[in-house]
Parts: sequence; C-alpha cells; structure tokens
Amino acid sequence: MPLYKEWNPDLHSLAAIWHITEAEDFFREQLPVSGAHILHQKRRIEFLAGRFLLQYLNRDFPLHAIVPDEHDKPQLPGQEFHFSVSHSYPYVACIISTRSAVGIDIQGWHRSILALQYKFLAPGEQQYCAHDPQKITLAWSAKEAAYKWQGRRGVDFIGHLPISKWQEQASVFNIEINLQLLKPHQVLQLKGFIFKDFALALAT
Repeated sequence: MPLYKEWNPDLHSLAAIWHITEAEDFFREQLPVSGAHILHQKRRIEFLAGRFLLQYLNRDFPLHAIVPDEHDKPQLPGQEFHFSVSHSYPYVACIISTRSAVGIDIQGWHRSILALQYKFLAPGEQQYCAHDPQKITLAWSAKEAAYKWQGRRGVDFIGHLPISKWQEQASVFNIEINLQLLKPHQVLQLKGFIFKDFALALAT
C-alpha cells in the first residue's frame, strides 16, 4: 500500500499523500465512481486515486454527493466535510476538514520553473525563493492551495494572491497570502513542505 504520508494538520483535519503505483482497476473496484467522463487515462487514474484517498481518510465520505459550485469548486451540499484534492502524477494529495474551508496543492519538479516564475511571482516574491527551483515550486503550490481555498474564478496569481510572509522553520515553511478577491481582504496562513519528488502546500 503506497501511502506516502498521513497526518493531522490541525485538530479538525486529516491530510494524506498517495504514491500511485496501482493499475486503474485497483481504484475502480473499490469506488462507487468510475471516472468514465475523463477520456485521458492518466487523468482518469489521478481522479480515481484522489477519490480513493478521500475515502481512505474517511470511510463514510460521500463521494457520490460531490458537486461543483458556481465557481466549479468541488463541494458537498450542506458542507458535511470541507475537502481539497491535488494531483501531480504519480502522486495525489488530499485534505479533509470537519470545520472550515481547506486547500491543498502538490507540484512535482519542472525543469522550466526558473524561466516561468515571472508569470506567477512578483519581483519581491522571487527574492523569497532566491532562484531555488524547489522554493519557486513551493511558492507556486502555495498560491494554488490559496486559490482552491478561496474558491473564486478569475484569479491573477500575482495581483490577487500576493505572498506577504515567507519563513522557514525546522523544514516547514510558514507562508501568508493576502486574498485580494475577498471583501474584506483576508490573510491566509499556509504550511509548505519540500519533499524529495515534489513540493506541497496546504491551508486550513
């Protein structure tokens, strides 16, 4: 069972990372959903693995009840659970909370990340990362997690999700992002991690 990591980000939430090594049938046989609407096989396996991981964390998670809201954010009617899922093949990560909105994002390493950082990081934010590809990837992951947490369309990652704090302590990054699309503006606290094969950020 390739469970990479499982932990409690806070008293009300559970998170996990799964390393996908199984064939598609492994997930199909254990789930009430098929992912048949997804034509690309790798994307379909990611979808199924994410749903499997939600159910792994909570056996009673109502997968059949997941629907998109007006911003296409997956949610449960009545907010029985708050959840977020992210894929970066061959890894999938998810978080479930019984209390409040959550966001998670996992990003594998990309050779072109140095050249692309200007598209999602302001000059001051690039200084936080000091041209380190892993930290740049983590910053991208943090903004993606914040985007999922706030659940709004039309987001500009530089203008609407500026990083206001970037602090490393004991291999954990404490990151703050100012959510400019919310009224009034809100400061979101995130945790960031750099693993061997990927970066991961989450907000609870």
